[in-house]
This record gives sequence, C-alpha cells and structure tokens, in this order.
Amino acid sequence: MMRYLSKSFLLLIFGVVITCVIYPLALWVVGQTFFPFQSNGSMIKGPDGKYVGSKLIAQPFTKDGYFWPRPSAASYDATASASSSLAASNYALRDRVARSLGPVATYKSGPKAGQLVAPDVESWFKAGKFQGKPGIVAQWADLHNSLAQAWVKTDTAHGDYVNSWAKANPGIVAKWIKENPATPKPQAADLAVVFFEDFSAKNPGKFLSAETKTGPDGKPVTIIEQVDAGADIQSTFFDMWRQDHPDVSIKDVPGDYVTTSGSGLDPDITLENALFQLPRVVSARAKDSKLDPVQVRNTIEQVLRKNASSPLDGLAGEKFVNVLEVNLALDKLYSAPK
Repeated sequence: MMRYLSKSFLLLIFGVVITCVIYPLALWVVGQTFFPFQSNGSMIKGPDGKYVGSKLIAQPFTKDGYFWPRPSAASYDATASASSSLAASNYALRDRVARSLGPVATYKSGPKAGQLVAPDVESWFKAGKFQGKPGIVAQWADLHNSLAQAWVKTDTAHGDYVNSWAKANPGIVAKWIKENPATPKPQAADLAVVFFEDFSAKNPGKFLSAETKTGPDGKPVTIIEQVDAGADIQSTFFDMWRQDHPDVSIKDVPGDYVTTSGSGLDPDITLENALFQLPRVVSARAKDSKLDPVQVRNTIEQVLRKNASSPLDGLAGEKFVNVLEVNLALDKLYSAPK
C-alpha cells in the first residue's frame, strides 16, 4: 500500500514541478529572450519615453487631432471586454449608429454634394415637426422610452435636473403616479418620458445639453442648458431627420467607424476608416501647428500608408492601421493636439 502511495506522491511532485515550475519558466525565458515586446504586453512608449498603452488594446481618443478607434461596448475597459450583443432588429443599435453618423454624414449627390448633413438636421429640428406633427422631443421620448431613460441615467446632472423639475411640477408627477400605481415613489428615470413631454410642450424646438464649466470655487460643474443646435441635436435626432427625408442620398461611411468589435477593444481601424477621418485630423493639426493644410494632409497620408498592413503580409484581407501607433507618430511630427 505504502509503495503505491509513495509512487503516486512522487508522480504528483514530478507533475507539479514540470507543469508549475519548469514549463512556465521555460516559456518565460524564451519569451523574454526572443519575444520581449510581445511577452510584456506589446506596450508602447510615448515621445517622453513613458508607457502610454498596449498595441493590442484600443484607447478612447476623442480630440479632433487624433484618429478615433472603433466604438466600444466595453468603454475601452480591458477588464470588461465584450461586444454589445445587440441584434440588428434592436433599436438601441440603430440609435447608436445614428448618433455616430449625425455629425459626420455628408450628402452624396445633388446641390449639396460633399456638404455635411448636420446643419440641415439642426434647421429641421428648430422647425419642431416630425412627420408633420409638432413636438419632436416629445415624440422622440414617446417612441423610444429607453432612450429617454438612458439620457437621464447618463449623467448625475441629468437626474438632478429631472428631480428639480419634479419638485416644481407636483401635479404632473401626481398624475403619473396615479397612472402607474405600482411605482408610488418614482425615480428620475421613471419620469423621463413625461418630463420630456412637458419640456417639449413648453420649449418647442429646444433640447437639453450638459456643459461642464468652472464653478466659483474653481472646480468643474455640469450645467444643463437649452439648445437648438450642436452635437447633441445632430446625433440624437439624426435618425428621425432621416425618416423625414428618406429620399436624400447620403455618402456611405466605413462600417468600422460606427460598429463595435467583438471584444470592444479592437486597436485597429481599416485604412478606409482612417482616410474617412483624415479631413478632421488634418484640419485640427494644421490649425494647431499653423502649417499649410495641403502639406499636413500629404504628410499624414504618408504616415497612414506607411503604417497600413493587412493579414498574411498583404496577401489577404483589407488594409488596417493601429490607432495608437499612428497617433503617436503624429505627436512626434507635430505637438500634441490642444
């Protein structure tokens, strides 16, 4: 009996040493010797010599002077890698794509070919009618309750604004509670739809936008303002404008500009996507550096083409560029965007 136990024990020790010590140590030695960059997370240093991120993980670049990555369902959080998992029939997917398109969509043909659609979205919104009926904001909230509720939940300032409105309009809240007896103490998100209905009736052609300003104490404070133009109008109501203008021809946008990846962390974008963003990047870089836009465009386009690659060394697939590497290359050529 002891002979079998001793042999089993020795086999266990041998297995542990092989799998938990020798094998990992061998991999570490090989990795650090022959593949140090990859085995240490493919970390990239910035112009100051400090690590700025991994070549394998997307970052949320938002300044106009940078190329932007694909949208992320994981908010670019490497610990929460995930896709949106939204079906094509889910309106939340259509809304997210529409919000990305609103500020950048351009006319494909006609007298305004090449021009942005956004100014016309703003003009249509100010007129205050959707499919011939007044109250665009109220119709938006009624048609898509979840979007109205999401607006309230997006920022604590939004929720505080709705709570202040509820205190100032007890009659409307009381009526809502009577119609929804299962929720005797409604939260701000519960009142989102009725709030926007009341707001739309009192403020036709207006929407609400949050702006961060410096308060009297020097600290940032978020203020909710009424607006009839700007990015919030262009993105939130682009889809409704499109429904009111179904015959308008709009130029196609690269798919990966508006769609998330399976991981939500894809560090690359297609070369087509990068070239689509090129005018915005060139405009910002030329303005900051005070250089000729044509010269800046030629330089940045060369950077893109130099960094572009495709699978199997170009034998298959579409060309793509790594967003972090390209943006760092631009920072080396020009100062960081303001």
